[in-house]
Amino acid sequence: MKYINKKLTIEKIEIENIARKFNTPAYCYSYKKLRDNIKNFKSSFKSFSPLICFSLKSNTNLNLIREIKKFGLGADVVSMGELMMALKAGINPNKIVFSGVGKTTSEIDFAINKNIFLINAESKSEIIEIDRIAKLKKKQVQIGIRLNPNTDAKTLNQISTGKKENKFGVNDKTFNELVKFCINSKYINLKCLSVHIGSQILDHKPYEKMLKIISKIIKKINYNFEFIDLGGGMGISYKNNSKKLNYKKYDIAIKKFLKNHRCKIIFEPGRSIVGNTGFLISRVIYIKNNAGKKFIILDAAMNDLIRPALYGATHNILPSSKISKRSKKIYEFVGPICETTDKFLTIKNFQDLKEKDLVVLCDVGAYGMSLSSNYNLRPKPVELLIKGSKIKILKKRQKHKDLM
Repeated sequence: MKYINKKLTIEKIEIENIARKFNTPAYCYSYKKLRDNIKNFKSSFKSFSPLICFSLKSNTNLNLIREIKKFGLGADVVSMGELMMALKAGINPNKIVFSGVGKTTSEIDFAINKNIFLINAESKSEIIEIDRIAKLKKKQVQIGIRLNPNTDAKTLNQISTGKKENKFGVNDKTFNELVKFCINSKYINLKCLSVHIGSQILDHKPYEKMLKIISKIIKKINYNFEFIDLGGGMGISYKNNSKKLNYKKYDIAIKKFLKNHRCKIIFEPGRSIVGNTGFLISRVIYIKNNAGKKFIILDAAMNDLIRPALYGATHNILPSSKISKRSKKIYEFVGPICETTDKFLTIKNFQDLKEKDLVVLCDVGAYGMSLSSNYNLRPKPVELLIKGSKIKILKKRQKHKDLM
């Protein structure tokens, strides 16, 4: 996304033209950015050719998943709904990993029936349930066991998953016990050690620490895992000039690990694939002055993008047309929902705006629409794929009658 003749464009299409044709708010995804992200991810780790399973929880749009599937990616799912969506998108069951701490009996049964590649179990009770269902079906099921490595990913507490106080995975002692249980089961084929330490990670050092812990545990229990699932969590830059995760250093750490352990690597990236591909176009409804600042009231709201309200996340906001005049007042960009937390960004020295102007919230491709809701009975926005000078509707805008 860039300015051409002072008009903000996604690939070759002006924001104003998109809004004129499809109205606002509108989610847009750049095909070129999606393609470049996948190519970059693959090339960064090409020396050991990992199985890359796109994390559906980051973006569950069926048609976007179909585009991602064309690049050869599998899927990481955390519910039966996501598993059904991955299969509907045409993803090969042999490339689907089912994660999550609370899989129900019906979800496990469904996953086994679909012959997916791997079920990553997170407790003894879950493994016992998998074993019970597999016995009834007289089938052997491939599983992984998720280890909690007690590693601080130095990310937000709300999206940390690898510390001992988090609900995910099992500690090293329980892990050892579960490996023994699986070895003695006729119906479980233990293929994988799984780990995931958090999301929006921008430093390679927590990953290095995680790999060292995994290495020690493998040597201690003396079991040959065919796969090591390293999860995802790779962060992106949401702020101008902010730090980015160094893939090269992470790659070096993994290759060092693989010298001592003969196994294949699985990744579950989500945000790093789609995060910076997405943009939310919104129109200014009203502007009002209060308490020394201007409230810029948008037609997009926290039901469309909840990350700022949920995590305190920051998304840059850009005007659709560039002018030199700057406002002397503080701008607070807010939505129309009856919640104080329905706000996106507070900023100084933004360019002058007037009512009916268009703005764009950046980097909303991950956990934007997938976390959206119909709060206040608001219909969900249209989703569009921008490919050069062409626009493809990925999902139509909801209508009020759909909600009634």
